[in-house]
Amino acid sequence: MKLSVPGAHRIPGRPVRPSRIPTRAAVAGLAAAGLLAAAAPAVSAAPAAPPVSTRPAQSTPAASSASTALAAPDIPLANVKAHLTQFSSIAAANGGNRAHGRAGYLASVNYVKGKLDAAGFTTSVQQFTSGGATGYNLIADWPGGDPNQVVMSGSHLDSVTSGAGINDNGSGSAAILETALAVSRAQLQPAKHLRFAWWGAEELGLVGSRYYVNNLPTAERAKISGYLNFDMIGSPNAGYFVYDDDPTIEQTFKDYYAGLGVATEIETEGDGRSDHAPFKNVGVPVGGLFSGADYIKTAAQAQKWGGTSGQSFDRCYHSSCDTTANINDTALDRNSDAVAHAVWTLSANSSGPSGEVFETVDDVTIPDNGPTITSAVTVSGRTGNAPAALKVGVDIKHTWRGDVVIDLIGPSGTVYRLKDSSGSDSADNVIATYTVNASSETANGVWRLRVQDVAAQDTGYIDSWRLTF
Repeated sequence: MKLSVPGAHRIPGRPVRPSRIPTRAAVAGLAAAGLLAAAAPAVSAAPAAPPVSTRPAQSTPAASSASTALAAPDIPLANVKAHLTQFSSIAAANGGNRAHGRAGYLASVNYVKGKLDAAGFTTSVQQFTSGGATGYNLIADWPGGDPNQVVMSGSHLDSVTSGAGINDNGSGSAAILETALAVSRAQLQPAKHLRFAWWGAEELGLVGSRYYVNNLPTAERAKISGYLNFDMIGSPNAGYFVYDDDPTIEQTFKDYYAGLGVATEIETEGDGRSDHAPFKNVGVPVGGLFSGADYIKTAAQAQKWGGTSGQSFDRCYHSSCDTTANINDTALDRNSDAVAHAVWTLSANSSGPSGEVFETVDDVTIPDNGPTITSAVTVSGRTGNAPAALKVGVDIKHTWRGDVVIDLIGPSGTVYRLKDSSGSDSADNVIATYTVNASSETANGVWRLRVQDVAAQDTGYIDSWRLTF
């Protein structure tokens, strides 16, 4: 991530709820620059008393699509860290850094390009000049997919001159490299076209990505249905931040983390400071992940994510200590898997999850600070077990969503936590889709959504919920 305003250390405040105590709580063979062609739900007012409904639970076959959405594979942490080790070795052999205009940066481009070429990608290297030195963007296209709908993922590959830049931004570069290699291993055939990019001279002011965008014809820009940015995703004192730019991309990441039971926050520290900005400025939908730089982790964030409050997310930000020791393995692992999840999900089709939908629209009142209540959906006519990426769509109207705890209970009685309570989650309503690995469950049977309001002064009800197989 490029340099921030000196001395700017944001300490987010905790929302205060009126009249009550809050609840609990990332080049050989240089080609000429011939690049290939390249919702969040609204928050409503406080719900009225639930209307009486006589509508039964329904089974609705989803419309067929040309592409069946497949669950993304687990991205091996060991593979991602092996790329970081290579970036570290490259820096050590080239003056200690991988900065623009230095030998370490070009060696990094060659390393990534070699991996992609061997995996069957079509790669191209785009040259530009900044500060009197030649810079390079590496672009990799996976064959196939609709060329008029491009899902693009990018990370900057350069470091600052003071160090190897392993978290900033070897972490994002390694994660999207391993995701691209996973695409090759799976021989993925998505509905949309996949493109990956490694940007040069980001640390000098987003130079490489801005050059790419400015030199991409308007018609080609319009073909990019989404750009995903990953800049610093393994910070040692990590937070879990999601860009809030495009609602669909944002929700894709939020759904993934909700499935893990990991709370997220909106990313603000990197606004305008990384390679999504040039895309956003020309109207391309953007999104991404971030684990924090030099802002300070609050006590509430430490309680939520672990780590140390009162300390920056990355104490080695833009320093010589940004080495392979400067990585939080858990954050890197989760974020790398989230990269793959977004690539698989967003490139699959444009009509949402495929499969058969079982839904109930019966309204069920949620007692204020009371016992759990359940709503049932009966699944029948399926064969075998439920999928490893069962989609659980929830529409709960509620005046303080932070108090709501939600579980899915499978036919076997196994409980899958969808959402915990959180004293810092002050919005109304829970309208979200969670992904659950229910592959050990027989698909047919009675599935239940269990909901509890764990604190007083709220009203709410289950409006509807559904399972998508």
